[in-house]
Amino acid sequence: MKKIIFAVGVLCSLPVFAQQQETSPEHENQENPENELKEVVIHGNRIRIPFSEAARDIQVITRGQIEMLPARSINEVLSYISGVDIRQHGPFGTQTDISIDGGTSEQTIILINGVKMIDSQTAHNMMNIPIPLSAIDHIEVLRGAAARIFGINALTGAINIVTRKESHSSITSIVQAGSSFEQKEEGDGSGIYAGGRAEVTGNFGSENQNHLLSLAQSNYNGQRYNSASKNTRLFYNGEYNFDSNNNLQAMAGYAGSRFGANGFYAAPGDRNSEELVQSSIFSLSSKHQWGDLMVSPRISNRYGEDDYRYFKNDLSKGRSIHYTNALMLELNSSLVTNVGTLGFGWESRLETINSSNIGEHKRDNHGAYAEIRSRLGEKIRGTAGVYANYNTDFGWQLYPGLDLAYLINNHWKLSTSIGSGQRIPSFTDLYLDQRPGNIGNASLQPEDAWNYEGNIHYQKENLNLQVGYFYREINDFIDWVREDTSQPYSPVNFGENNTQGVYARIQQNFYLEGRQSFGYRFSYNYLDPKIRSSADVQSKYVLESLRHQFIAGAHYRINELSLQIENRWLQRELSDAYNVTDIRMNYNWQKLLFFTEVTNLFDAEYTEAGAVPMPTRWFSLGLRYELNKF
Repeated sequence: MKKIIFAVGVLCSLPVFAQQQETSPEHENQENPENELKEVVIHGNRIRIPFSEAARDIQVITRGQIEMLPARSINEVLSYISGVDIRQHGPFGTQTDISIDGGTSEQTIILINGVKMIDSQTAHNMMNIPIPLSAIDHIEVLRGAAARIFGINALTGAINIVTRKESHSSITSIVQAGSSFEQKEEGDGSGIYAGGRAEVTGNFGSENQNHLLSLAQSNYNGQRYNSASKNTRLFYNGEYNFDSNNNLQAMAGYAGSRFGANGFYAAPGDRNSEELVQSSIFSLSSKHQWGDLMVSPRISNRYGEDDYRYFKNDLSKGRSIHYTNALMLELNSSLVTNVGTLGFGWESRLETINSSNIGEHKRDNHGAYAEIRSRLGEKIRGTAGVYANYNTDFGWQLYPGLDLAYLINNHWKLSTSIGSGQRIPSFTDLYLDQRPGNIGNASLQPEDAWNYEGNIHYQKENLNLQVGYFYREINDFIDWVREDTSQPYSPVNFGENNTQGVYARIQQNFYLEGRQSFGYRFSYNYLDPKIRSSADVQSKYVLESLRHQFIAGAHYRINELSLQIENRWLQRELSDAYNVTDIRMNYNWQKLLFFTEVTNLFDAEYTEAGAVPMPTRWFSLGLRYELNKF
């Protein structure tokens, strides 16, 4: 009842606001990232908002910034973003769990151009996506419960990857190879641990259409025993404008990964395990404008296969095979009125699984949303809305939210948000039968969360400063637990998980004489989680969350030479802190960019997930060729 009262209250209390026009992002300007950010429009399925007008904490990393980072995959790019926790089971772009602000990987969703990559089997496979770095325009990171914006499973936040869309033609190709120069372990073949990646992205654009096509391949023989990986990515995104009011968009992609899974799930017994994961995505949508009314229907489908082999040389035992499919139907619309911009729509998600140790199951999820974006005078702006969700297993739920910003002056802005969300248990949570190690719980109920946040933001010329605080309550928190080692792990609604945190970010860039520039950025996150439960059990995942995260970066450019340094200091619950430093140097020559990277410069020993030690110091060389506007 309190959710219904809150939803009605915020929708009725917003005053009359004036509507602002959106702007379209242009091609990135690496020399001026402030202007680049001002041009970004926050994408999603709802009302689109220019980044400079956002009324909640949204972080954006642009194409120009991505190209400067010492990163080989999206996973590594996200590791430099404040509040985002990257837990890689394997390096070089293989299986990765992503969470935000101390949540679990199941509580964060990944989207590509607004299409959800939720994997109903397990979040371990959510990052098996077909996007190479050269195809990305920017990445949006939204923190806090966000059912109002993205629907189910956006319990602690969402990450939306937006691909390039240009009105001209261009080709970008990248090759990179590297090694730790360490000898391979006994039984893992001869030679040294090494590997590389290659990708090519072509954008073919004109005034009324654009087509982006990418192909990427990476192949590494590992960084320790049985950690080799091979990843293939194929992606297409296109748009055709019939006229200024009607267009058609299509997206399709395939991602296939094969990797040694030593230490992923059941160390040390899984020393010789292997996993093959394949995912495909297809989406077809259109957009139609009739005066002040915009309507955009979309149909999309995500299919996945997961083949886990506990003994890769003996497939007769310890093998798990899963086939999942999610058909998604959406209708998103907006209407410009005298009281602001109204957004409203419907979405349906039809999920199925056929698995060797989960069984055959299906469920449907339907959601409807309504929201309003308005402003009061020149000082106050905000968005309020509600998301109503019906799941065939769990019934009806209602999730409201409110974002407000107060512009103190041209440089200072105060923002606050109140959001709610839900995480529906995965099929693995409910039905897994992997005894004696793990067994599901068909009686699980969804997790529910409320998130309260406030921050102050200062921006003047080249200085950007933000400080904030949040408090999150999760009821019916799900964790895999057991009473003692003689029993299998099983998920339960463990109780309440309340987390409070503070964060601070500062970024500044200087443009000097003689084609020189220098910049720095610092971010710090502190999390204080509390679990309220009367159960005295062993937890499988809850103690892996971050408590401290400090990220520092600096870059320097003179003429055609540039240097980027990134440092991450992290401490997890009940674990020792570790520090990882990465560097990258670039040199531009005509249409070529030569670069060299050293990751884990000081050879830190650390793990991010499971019993998988991350790579030691790794050296690499690369070349990027870009032919633009032809």
